[in-house]
Amino acid sequence: MNPHNFFAELKRRNVYKVAVAYAVVGWLLIQIATQVFPFLEIPNWVVRLVIALVAIGFPIALIIAWAFELTPQGIKRAEDIDSRDSRSGQVLPAGSGSKNRTWIYVAVIGAALSVGLFFIGRYTASRTSWTEREHPPAVAASPAQKSIAVLPLLNESGDPKDEYFSDGLSEELIAALAQIRELKVIGRSSSFRFKDRKEESKTIGEKLGVSTLLEGTVRKQGERVRIVAELINAADGIELWTRTFDRELKDIFAVQQEIAKAVADSLKVTLLGAETTSVQEAATKSVEAHNAYLQGHFYFQRRNLEDYRKAVVYFDQATQIDPYYAIAYAERSEAWSQIGDLSQDKSAWPKARSDAEKAVALAPALSEAHAALGWVRFFVEWKFAEGLSELQRAKEISPANPTANDLLARVIVYLGKLDEAEQQARQAVELDPLSYPPQNNLARVLFIRGKLDEADAAARKAAELQPAAASSHRFQVLVAVQRGDGETALREAQLEPDPGYRRFVLALAHHVRGDRAAADAALADLIANGRDQLAYQIAQVYAVRGEKDKAFEWLQISFDTHDTGTLGLLIDPLLHGLRDDPRYKALVAKMNFPATP
Repeated sequence: MNPHNFFAELKRRNVYKVAVAYAVVGWLLIQIATQVFPFLEIPNWVVRLVIALVAIGFPIALIIAWAFELTPQGIKRAEDIDSRDSRSGQVLPAGSGSKNRTWIYVAVIGAALSVGLFFIGRYTASRTSWTEREHPPAVAASPAQKSIAVLPLLNESGDPKDEYFSDGLSEELIAALAQIRELKVIGRSSSFRFKDRKEESKTIGEKLGVSTLLEGTVRKQGERVRIVAELINAADGIELWTRTFDRELKDIFAVQQEIAKAVADSLKVTLLGAETTSVQEAATKSVEAHNAYLQGHFYFQRRNLEDYRKAVVYFDQATQIDPYYAIAYAERSEAWSQIGDLSQDKSAWPKARSDAEKAVALAPALSEAHAALGWVRFFVEWKFAEGLSELQRAKEISPANPTANDLLARVIVYLGKLDEAEQQARQAVELDPLSYPPQNNLARVLFIRGKLDEADAAARKAAELQPAAASSHRFQVLVAVQRGDGETALREAQLEPDPGYRRFVLALAHHVRGDRAAADAALADLIANGRDQLAYQIAQVYAVRGEKDKAFEWLQISFDTHDTGTLGLLIDPLLHGLRDDPRYKALVAKMNFPATP
């Protein structure tokens, strides 16, 4: 067929006109589905169905246009009309011109309606966001829907060095929202896993277990900052409201509270005045002090010895500029605690205690201050009742604070409250589902409770979240040891990234496998390289081997050197064979754990 004749035939049979008209009307239908259906609460699958049907119908419409003609006598096959016209020699009537113009009218009107509906939708969304500056919408949320994750705000300042500011602001929004008692707020570790990752809101919501997402941008220029915040329905990605804040840096805390209040109003939860006060107590009026704190916090979150020390330098600057900056003291206390534990520099621990006590004195209603003091009292000073009380107070002030929940879960298990410990550990994971520490602690609690399958699953999940973390394969090995599965124990032990813990679990794995020579060599290596940091783990190996005298010798060393591993004495399954020995009972008495109801 001659291409010229083919295209002429397409034109004669009105295929072009049908294509244009179908495209315009199809676009109109898609606009109605995407702009109107959500307001009528029509499910998203209906919208997708409309789009699919429009796409599928397009080639069908073209085939019908080619094969059939619409005539005054009804729909006729094109071939029949062609043969009849050629025999009669008829020409097209004059009315055909108006029919041609009808196609144009359909196309123009359809296009106008499509464009109009598109801009009405955009205008309505924009108008709604501006109206909600004063009256945020109330989302019809069931209790299960009252949950939110603050995704990392994007740094649009043009300078990568300002990343600490946008990250810090994101975390402060998490802290502000965590003050809302009725709202489940996902912790920083989980939310920040979606930084620089392009995933659909529905996927993020499902992974984090939340119904809403708060995201946005930060542009910091000189002494001014612009924040654009968007509240999004996670299930369908629909924007619930958008607000833009242009402020001076000194007003940054007021902006945080405005955003928190807007979220609270939108989700029908209450931001109580007393809780707002706790955030204000922790804050500073000094832009310079706040800037130094954010830089310190940036390094603190990297969670390694070198960066803890860098964090302390910036926290020092913050407290020098503003001696009443409570949150800076609280976080510096945590940094000192970690430095003391990781470096065995015990001179860091009195500094941790001093900073925690200072933070509580400055801001008695600050959750982070009580959490820091609770950590020091329990893990550093072994004042268990006081530490537990402070951590319970931290959770009472801010029920959704992930740090308070995680630390509380850890201390409860050491006191032998296993039911409560498991419940608290699961809650900590729910609040920070993609964070390594709560997931690893859940594995610990489940292992202690003898729920080996669940413990193994939780431990593997923790290792997936942070493969390079110290102790990320410890509980997989311990589960295998309890099962008597030497091969699995050895395989997991070889994957442990921390050299000290790897020596420990290798000594256990070789013993369970029955390889006495390898087990003795691994234990000798552990003692030679870990006697100053891993005395308690050495005692565990001897206990599993059934060498009770050696086990008690190293437990005493662990106690004398204030090894934090000794805190597991009361509930450690690996020490089960020692519990009937009077020496075990005497050592437990020395620990002076509070009585368990």
